[in-house]
Amino acid sequence: MTPRPGHGWWPYLVPLFTFLFLGEISGRVPEPFGAWLLPARVVVPAALLAYFFSRGAYPELRTPPPGGAAGLTLDELVGIVGAAVWMAPYLWLDHAALPGFLRPKPDGFDPELLGVGWAPLALSLRLLGYALVTPFAEELFVRSWLARWLEVFDSGRDFREVPIAHASRRSFAGVVVFFTVGHVAWEWPVAVLWVIGTQLWFYRRRHLGSLVAVHAASNLAIFVAVVLAGRSGRDLWYFL
Repeated sequence: MTPRPGHGWWPYLVPLFTFLFLGEISGRVPEPFGAWLLPARVVVPAALLAYFFSRGAYPELRTPPPGGAAGLTLDELVGIVGAAVWMAPYLWLDHAALPGFLRPKPDGFDPELLGVGWAPLALSLRLLGYALVTPFAEELFVRSWLARWLEVFDSGRDFREVPIAHASRRSFAGVVVFFTVGHVAWEWPVAVLWVIGTQLWFYRRRHLGSLVAVHAASNLAIFVAVVLAGRSGRDLWYFL
């Protein structure tokens, strides 16, 4: 096999860690300034993803997932079921009865963080970031780069030599652990269930675009449920 130029990491690492960095900064600066970093947290990672794609990165996204519209519909249904799995325990269980570290924290997304009159903009930006940018950035990093890198990091091989959705105990465990601990502690039980289920679906579909669709459908379903609940007077913003 002809060696590929460079190590190929940056298109997978830079968008996600830029997103995380901007989120960390927004939580450390005074609240008015942090709130107005919300557009940057969406636009900058999206621009980086678009830039790397235009430069020929992400060959795993250059073709559509198999199965056409029917396959995509199945991916979206899997994502919606995943959203239900994620939310259901916290909708059914008494939060006060849960151990402290498993209780949802009342510091979720505030739709009025830009001001009352800017709530539609804040919600639109959150929707774009949550249901579009995050699925691409996270899936490219976790299931494309991390999963394959874990299989070769101790052998000197290029991660790009490993096929997408190649199953191994090492990569499976790494994906589950990284995804889970990347969320706040109270989400860990449902995050484990979600990532295991979607990883098994990934092995079946064998296309990263399929997992982006699953992830996007999950996040969109959660977003819609939270917004509708808010309109009926129930506060579920901690999910966002």
